[in-house]
Amino acid sequence: MPPDMPGPAARIAYSLYGIYALVVFALGVLATVLAVTITPGQERRRRVVARIIRATFLSAGIRPSVRGLEHLPAGPCVVVANHASYVDGLLLKAFLPPRFSFVIKGEMRNNPLVHFVLRRSGARFVERFGSGTRDVREFVRAARDGAALGFFPEGTFIKTPGILRFRPGAFLAAIKAEIPVAPIGIRGTRRMLPAGRALPRPGPIHVDVLPPIGPGAQEFDNTQELAEAARQRILAVVGEPDLAQSAG
Repeated sequence: MPPDMPGPAARIAYSLYGIYALVVFALGVLATVLAVTITPGQERRRRVVARIIRATFLSAGIRPSVRGLEHLPAGPCVVVANHASYVDGLLLKAFLPPRFSFVIKGEMRNNPLVHFVLRRSGARFVERFGSGTRDVREFVRAARDGAALGFFPEGTFIKTPGILRFRPGAFLAAIKAEIPVAPIGIRGTRRMLPAGRALPRPGPIHVDVLPPIGPGAQEFDNTQELAEAARQRILAVVGEPDLAQSAG
């Protein structure tokens, strides 16, 4: 048996924990659906949903370490994070200030329940994560109106550890709106619930909010340079391979 493969007792323990955690998260989903249905006002709904998600993590025995919240700009900004698991969106929703609107792939509209919950929670939907003119104009308008936007610029997540190339939409919007970009590194969620796995596994989770890249930075003159600067900062704290580089 390979040294990193757990023995029978450990596998049973992992399975029992996974079933328990799955039940806890299912109850959290039900509580969230109820909350977004009956709670008036989007700002209030966001706060209630964040509390439910935090309680769900704690009930599942998950206590994420969140550092660097003081780096978040007080005004409009773009937050970009690496994407390793379905858990990532829940993490940021739970621990970032409720003023953040998260940008979600338009395909999520195909699930009526998910679309309802996300829309009532203040999410914004896009048809693509590239540099589509209509989407970028919408983000710029929202930012100039005071919005704080959250993106997973890889656009997807995979089972293999590593960070993919960042798509340009979030960074183009930041440049056009002249607002800072705050990178966030997430560690541990790929091990907890990677692509293709149904049951979560226990383990530490870390969220590192890094110093923002402001409009005065040299990288702010170029969309690709800004995206790569944010990606390199995240790579430095996450400790996963650079899949964009390995892909050539």
